[in-house]
Amino acid sequence: MVLEKGQSEFLNPTTILNGLGLKSNMLAAEFGCGSGGFAIPLANILEDGFVFAIDIQTAPLSALKSKAISERVNNIRIVHSDLEKSRGSSLSDLYLDLVLIPNLLFQVADKRVIISEAIRILKKRGKLAIIDWSPSVLQRPEGNRVSPEDIKTLCLDLGLDLEKEISAGKYHYCLVFIKK
Repeated sequence: MVLEKGQSEFLNPTTILNGLGLKSNMLAAEFGCGSGGFAIPLANILEDGFVFAIDIQTAPLSALKSKAISERVNNIRIVHSDLEKSRGSSLSDLYLDLVLIPNLLFQVADKRVIISEAIRILKKRGKLAIIDWSPSVLQRPEGNRVSPEDIKTLCLDLGLDLEKEISAGKYHYCLVFIKK
């Protein structure tokens, strides 16, 4: 990954989003959005589209709401929901062009449930981008860490096609899948 002046090598949402081939009118969701590390930059790119920012924790969602207001980002809907439950996003089937799952899967025991929910709400040919901690990182958050190979296997088993891998810096990987 080539870094621009002042850019952190940790994780740069804009760099990853620019690699996804986004169109300004897309409908998208960020699963496990926290305070909006991807949701805000995504909403800025999708000027004529919309972003659903979904998380189970209320404090980060409140911070995201304040940040969206202060930055005058009006195309975000904040959704408080448990993605580990059936139909957890509360969104309609075949609704979105893109689902982002950044730094979430290492925190959940049943990754299949989260990915299946993303597949359910994606349109045919919609994209699923999974960003998570690289297995080689020694100092990373505790949790149910998952290798890119395991994610590839799971997503292929669930009927997705791997479109590409995007460089996500030294500490993360990014896999982009297409719904058949």
